[in-house]
Amino acid sequence: MSPKIKRALEIIPGAASWGTIFFLIALAAVKPVACAILIIVFDFYWIIRTLYLSTLLFLAYHKLFAFKNKDWLSACSKLKPGKDWEKIYHLVLFPVYKEGPQILGASLECLRQSRYPKEKMIVVVSFEERNPSSNQNAAELERRFKDKFFGYISAFHPDGRAGEQRTKGANATWAAKTAKQFLEKSGIALSDVIVSCFDADTCVDQDYFSCLTYHFMTSPNPHRASYQPIPVYNNNIWQAPSFARVVEISGSFCQMIESMRLEKFVTFSSHSMSFKSLVEIGYWPVDMVSDDSLIYWKAYIFYKGDYRVVPLYITVSMDVAYSNNLLKTVVLQYKQKRRWAWGVENFPYVVEKFIEERDIAVLKKIRRAFHLLESHITWAVWAIIVVLIGPLPLLLGGKIFNQMAIGYNLPRITGMLFNFTLITSLALVILSRAILPPRPKEVSWTKNIVMILEWIIVPVVIVILGSTPALDAQTRLMLNKPMGFNPTEKNEKKVV
Repeated sequence: MSPKIKRALEIIPGAASWGTIFFLIALAAVKPVACAILIIVFDFYWIIRTLYLSTLLFLAYHKLFAFKNKDWLSACSKLKPGKDWEKIYHLVLFPVYKEGPQILGASLECLRQSRYPKEKMIVVVSFEERNPSSNQNAAELERRFKDKFFGYISAFHPDGRAGEQRTKGANATWAAKTAKQFLEKSGIALSDVIVSCFDADTCVDQDYFSCLTYHFMTSPNPHRASYQPIPVYNNNIWQAPSFARVVEISGSFCQMIESMRLEKFVTFSSHSMSFKSLVEIGYWPVDMVSDDSLIYWKAYIFYKGDYRVVPLYITVSMDVAYSNNLLKTVVLQYKQKRRWAWGVENFPYVVEKFIEERDIAVLKKIRRAFHLLESHITWAVWAIIVVLIGPLPLLLGGKIFNQMAIGYNLPRITGMLFNFTLITSLALVILSRAILPPRPKEVSWTKNIVMILEWIIVPVVIVILGSTPALDAQTRLMLNKPMGFNPTEKNEKKVV
C-alpha cells in the first residue's frame, strides 16, 4: 500500500471526530433549530444505547456470578474421552520494565496458589535490559519462585533491536521466543501449550487456569481463538482515591459489556491464546503500542477471518492507577486512558491488511472496519456532544429560538438524559459493590459509605476522561505524532 493511502487512513478517525464536533458547533451558530434536532435525536439514541449497554452489563454480571464458585478443575476431569486436559501446559509471560519484586512477587504468588497443577505451568518474567535494577530484581524473584513451577525463566530483553520500539509487545515477543526454545528442549508440543500474557500487576483467580483449560478443551477449533478474562482493579482498590476508583470500576464495566458483544469483542490487557497460533502469526507486534488488541487483528487476518475471542467469566485483578495527590492521579488516569485510546492505530493497520487480503468476505471486512472506526469516533465525541455542545443552540440561538417549542424542550430532553444517567449510576453502585473484594481489616468501615457516595463524581469523570483522551490520541495519529508506550506507574501497596 502506498504511504499516501496509509496516511489517509491515519487521518480518518481524527478528521471524523473533529469534523463532527466543528460541524455541530457551526450548525448551532447558523442553524440552531437544525442543531437542536440533531442533539435531541442523539440524546434519545444515547438513552436507548445506555439502556442496551446496561442490560448487557447485568447479563455479564449474571454470568460472572453464576460461574464464581464453579469447580473448573473438576469440570476438566469430567470431560468426555479424547479431551485429555492433563496434557495442557500453561505458559505465563510477564513482560516488565520498572516493576520490582513487591509488585511481581504478589502476581507470582497468585500463580503459585493456583489450583492448576504447577508441574504443568511455565513462567517467564522478561525484564528490560535498560533497567539497571533488572538483574537484582530477577535474582530475588528466582530465589523465591524458581522451584515452584515446571519451568521458571528470567529473560532480559535487549534495548535498541532493529525494527523494534520500546513497547510491551517487543518485550512479550522476546519472552515468547525464549519460552519456545525451552519448550522445544523439553519436548513439549507447541499445540499443547496455552500462553497468557499478563501485566506485571496481574493477579489471577485461583481457578483461572482451570477455567481457561476447560474452555480451550471444549471450544470448537480452540487454536483459532483468544481467551479473554474480565479485568478488575481490586489489588489496591480500598486504598485508591475515589476519582481513580470510579474510573477503573467503570473500565471493568466496559469490558464486561464488551464480553457480551462477541461480534465486536477483541483482546484487551491480560489475555490468553494457543501458543502454536501465536508462533504461526509471528508473535506480538514489536513496533506498535496497542499490542494487546493488535494481536487479535493479526490472528484474524492471518486466519482469513476464522478467529474469535472467547469470553471467560472469571476475573484477573490489577492495580488501580493513582498517585499521592488528586492532580497527579488525574494526570496518571488520563495518560492511561489515552494509551488505551491509542488502539485507534489498529484502524489503518486493519484496513490496510483488509485491502491486501482477498480471502475474507468483502461485507465482513466492511462491517468489522466500520465497527472499529465507529467505536473510536463515539468514544471521542459523545461526552463533548452531551456536555459541551448540547447547550449551544440555547446560547447561540437568540431570543426567537428560546421562545420556540424546540428551544423550550431541548434543555428538558437533555435533563432527561442526565436523569436517566443518574438512575443508571445507581445500578452501577450496586454492581460495583458486588465485584469488590472484602474490606481489609486496616480499612475503616466508613470507607463503605465513601465508596457509595463517590459515584456522585461520575459527571466530573465524564467531562475529564469521557472523550478527551480518545480525541487526544486520534489527533496525534492524524498529525503523524506517534505516541510511545507509557507504562502506568504501579503502587507498591497491594491487597491480594
